[in-house]
Amino acid sequence: MNKVLKTIKNRRSIRKYLPEQIKDEELEMILEAAIYAPTASNEQPWHFTIIQNKEFINMMNSESKKLMEQNKELIDKINSESKKLTKNMSNEGLEKMIKSPNFNIFYHAPTVIIVSGRKNSKYSINDCCAATENMLIAAESVDIGSCWIGLSRFFFQNPKNVEKLNLPEDYEPYYAVTFGYKDSHNNKAPKRNKNVVNYIK
Repeated sequence: MNKVLKTIKNRRSIRKYLPEQIKDEELEMILEAAIYAPTASNEQPWHFTIIQNKEFINMMNSESKKLMEQNKELIDKINSESKKLTKNMSNEGLEKMIKSPNFNIFYHAPTVIIVSGRKNSKYSINDCCAATENMLIAAESVDIGSCWIGLSRFFFQNPKNVEKLNLPEDYEPYYAVTFGYKDSHNNKAPKRNKNVVNYIK
């Protein structure tokens, strides 16, 4: 099988990491993949904040959980989205998970990358999504685990939290991605829907 397709098919969201930090050259390779993503009109409206400070990551986790507990409406929305990814998780189950002292939205990953985009760019979020997917695939190509963290949106709700990221002017954070060496391997792909294609020839 083609190596690129094999890497894409093998990639899974990893939620259990070894404590060892990834190597600088691996991080640089992942970031290089990000900046070579497709970008409308070559605007390249992305920015990446690399966080490898454990105390900062723990602070982000704590702040996120606090805001999650305060925002039940958004929790309900996340719950409905989560059901697509996790088997039959009830809203009660999600709330219990959030309140658990052991739950960490970053899964104790040693590296977290915040993906931000330029506010005045029309296709900023599209380009940033493409860059993020490139990072996920590049990480898998060297057997580094990754997970796209939607729950990080809670941390970004508070402007004071966003200030701590020291973003360039006119940029806003969209989401976080975790990276680290895998402490669990899940090579079985969920069943994929095949009836999602039509042809016009």
